[in-house]
Amino acid sequence: MNDFLSEAKELFPYTRTLRRDFHMHPELGFTEIRTGGIVAKELEQLGIEVTKGVGKTGVVGLLEGAKPGPILLLRFDMDALPITEDTGAEYASTNPGVMHACGHDGHTAIGLTVAKILHAHRHELTGSIKFCFQPSEEGFNGEEVGGAEMMIRDGVLDGPKVDKTLAMHLWNERPLGWVGVAKGPVMAGAEEFHIKLTGKGGHGAAPHLTIDPVIAAAHIITALQTIVARNVAPLQTAVVSATKVDIGTAFNVIPQEAMISGTIRTFDPAVRKTVLERFDQITRGVGEAMGCQVDTKVVRVTPAVINNDLIAGKVQETVQHVLPEAELDTNGFITMGAEDMAYMQEKVDGCYFFVGSNNKERHLDYGHHHPKFDFDEEALARGAALMAAAAMDVLNAR
Repeated sequence: MNDFLSEAKELFPYTRTLRRDFHMHPELGFTEIRTGGIVAKELEQLGIEVTKGVGKTGVVGLLEGAKPGPILLLRFDMDALPITEDTGAEYASTNPGVMHACGHDGHTAIGLTVAKILHAHRHELTGSIKFCFQPSEEGFNGEEVGGAEMMIRDGVLDGPKVDKTLAMHLWNERPLGWVGVAKGPVMAGAEEFHIKLTGKGGHGAAPHLTIDPVIAAAHIITALQTIVARNVAPLQTAVVSATKVDIGTAFNVIPQEAMISGTIRTFDPAVRKTVLERFDQITRGVGEAMGCQVDTKVVRVTPAVINNDLIAGKVQETVQHVLPEAELDTNGFITMGAEDMAYMQEKVDGCYFFVGSNNKERHLDYGHHHPKFDFDEEALARGAALMAAAAMDVLNAR
């Protein structure tokens, strides 16, 4: 049996060097020119067939096994976030206002390490591995769709057609040594909403002559919280959060307009349908009852990430063989956070799993998207070993 953990540990200096380099030079979604260039170069040096510019700045590598068989896509996201880093690390971002605050630098480095490992074992593969280095997982960044959808449009799931998928995330919500692999739902679907209320502006000292969108906005924000409290069953899950309010210009002026923005998160399609229906009823009903014109826009950001039972079960077995001392968590509904890998898993069965990466003793336990976010780099070897072994097991499964 292959000892993928030992191989990943031997490659750790390579992985860490790449990760720190990516961390020092973060790039926002659809601008991953330098990152994608390094990825392409590393894959080409292994003799892997490379296609650049898939999904604008994405990179795809195809590794053919010794025997014909299914095509397995391994996805690794590359983009950073518009956050000013405050870690004090020697490898801190040199790009002002941009940092890898979610671990995608680690994912990219893990992906290249997995490519090295699986290339060395290509004679054992029944089928092929499609390495997918994806841009812009964190958002659209000026485009009408995010990185996963963009790559799908450019044919990443075709030519050759992908049969199964795997993806992973270094997870700072849990400690080093924890691994989460669940069947069914693991990450929520997300919507972005915008509500525009148009009233009648006027002097703050004469409110009776106005139609006040400020009051309407306040009542709508409060009423939206009743959706989860009163329309979603207690054992089901949803989030409705108003996160941005843009109203007014002066202390003595009742404004003409008010804008409310926020997010909706759900797992179950039936729950999503209910939440969206109630959202529309409440925003229009409350706003119009207060005399305002109401315009709403709801944009679907991602569906929920739902793992295939058979593939997730195989990955769970892999964890027990490769990381026998790991705390294997098989509970679903890992997070209300969203992930655009869902678009690929909607079309092709797959498994999205999590590798614990925090270390409180070293103060490496800040949450994702925090200016002080960093992780224990020992997770890099664990993630690479698990992904390489899972790829081998899933591809060769009968």
